[in-house]
Amino acid sequence: MTDRGQAWQNGYAERVIRTIKEAEVELSDYQDYYDAYDQIGRFLDDVVMHKRIHSSLGYLTPAEFESQRLARQDVAELCS
Repeated sequence: MTDRGQAWQNGYAERVIRTIKEAEVELSDYQDYYDAYDQIGRFLDDVVMHKRIHSSLGYLTPAEFESQRLARQDVAELCS
């Protein structure tokens, strides 16, 4: 999950996994593998991408951050 020789990068992946375990997996009762797969996928899309703010993204959700990035890119392309 990290670049070779960059062990500090693994912390980001570990934090995401911890969030999934604490906020979704430990609070859910899945019927089977496929149910778990679907519910975890929904959690990632609905909660992690659209509801949880991140300090490293200027207290925006990942979806908001990406939307703003694309808008800035569009403006930059119009101005060139």
